[in-house]
Amino acid sequence: MRTLRPGGAGAQRPEGALQRACSQGGLAILVVFALLCVLPAADAATGLERPHQKEVAQILVSTAENSSRDWRAQYRYIEYDVEHNAAENRGYTGGIIGFTSKTSDMLAVVRRYVARRPVDPLTSFLPALRRVDGTSSRQGLGRPFVRAWHRAAADPVFRRAQNHFRDAWYFDPAVHLAQRDGLHSLGQFAYYDAAVVHGLDGMRAVRRHARARADTPADGGDEAAYLQAFLTARIAFMRREQAHQDVTRITTAQQVFLDAGNLGLRLPLHWSVYGDAYGLTEAALRRYRTTGHF
Repeated sequence: MRTLRPGGAGAQRPEGALQRACSQGGLAILVVFALLCVLPAADAATGLERPHQKEVAQILVSTAENSSRDWRAQYRYIEYDVEHNAAENRGYTGGIIGFTSKTSDMLAVVRRYVARRPVDPLTSFLPALRRVDGTSSRQGLGRPFVRAWHRAAADPVFRRAQNHFRDAWYFDPAVHLAQRDGLHSLGQFAYYDAAVVHGLDGMRAVRRHARARADTPADGGDEAAYLQAFLTARIAFMRREQAHQDVTRITTAQQVFLDAGNLGLRLPLHWSVYGDAYGLTEAALRRYRTTGHF
């Protein structure tokens, strides 16, 4: 519901409306007005847009990307050739969702950071990042770049730069598309996780394959049946790449939630990735959000 700013266009002071209702003897109008004043505004956020559910999503992704529930510790993560496969080498992979030096998003993060913190550890590496963009080269980067990334990760400005591109390029578009498809939190997470691994275009390709086999809830379909089609298509897409032959981020995580009928990603959750078992309770989530530790 749109809320007008006090004094803004079309705004009225509450007492003026109240006086008019009383003077006109409009009891029904007065009652409605009183209810509007007392009742809290509806929360527009749904599914993963809610802060605690977004936190769950970051934890789930971190167990698949970094084998750790502690997603905040991953701001400093950086590694070269995580695929260990020359054909799929994306150069450096770093940060909370695996920005890479080959695919422009790592360059975007560093550009945003140095624009807001001109004296910083990473400014001197911008020319090299521009040169290697689109390639798997690490020329001009190497260990000095890794050390600089680690130093920058302690800076809240650098962390906000990572958060910005996670949300703008991956989380927000994926979640909003899932919401338009009528999906609850599990479906929103499935889209987001696919975007993290395959990019938005890849996630949309998985969605096209799924929609060829099942209708989305927005199109009148069954949500569980559609999500099954999406996860099945996702597995097929992952197995096209040598680096993604392990599909346990789906089979022993998202599929487990779907089989349990947990479309809302309600806690507690239990899942495993790459053979490592994880769990998350309401108490553990509150503790992590408050202290940064499980």
